Amino acid sequence: MKLKHKVLIYNFLGFAVLFVLFRFLLYISLSINSLYLSAIAAIAASLLAPKFAVTKIEGLEKIVMKWVFIKGFKVL
Repeated sequence: MKLKHKVLIYNFLGFAVLFVLFRFLLYISLSINSLYLSAIAAIAASLLAPKFAVTKIEGLEKIVMKWVFIKGFKVL
């Protein structure tokens, strides 16, 4: 599997897990329309989800991660 495909899957999984978690927590705590709950959960998940990318480091392609809670980039 190419690294670009792995990065795409990692980005999707990071967003999806946070979206489902936020959607569930908002459903329990708020009593508003389902569409608004989904929109709020999507915005929160897209802001807090880790971002993965492929970069060339010393001539090799590697996966790096940037996250709000980690300073700088982390090489995976």
